Amino acid sequence: MKLIVGYKSGTTQAENLLELALKRAQLFNATVSIVTIMAEGMEKDQERITKAEAGLEMAKTHFDRKKIACETHLLIRGIDPADDLVNFAKETQAYEIIIGVKNRTRVGKLLLGSTAQALILNAPCPVVSMK
Repeated sequence: MKLIVGYKSGTTQAENLLELALKRAQLFNATVSIVTIMAEGMEKDQERITKAEAGLEMAKTHFDRKKIACETHLLIRGIDPADDLVNFAKETQAYEIIIGVKNRTRVGKLLLGSTAQALILNAPCPVVSMK
């Protein structure tokens, strides 16, 4: 069984998401894939890519300490983050996706869209969201 964690290091939710994923992985005897998505990754973005990779490796240590199978993925495919995570979940036959959500105004959702909403509506598996 595979759990996917949509992860962005440096956020206030990051540690809480990892703890939730750790508990669910122990409960279901699951493998965890920690995924960070970047919309683009050119040579000029190398510093951001390196920082994202370091954040993923740091996150992985939570699972290594508890001897839970964990892998990290930095996806730079040039598509919408929700679509990218949906595609990754299909590719890996994920059992569940765990994501963080943040409060937005109605106007903010209208102007910026909602990655979480698109993911929840299109994911091939259950999506657990954490505020």
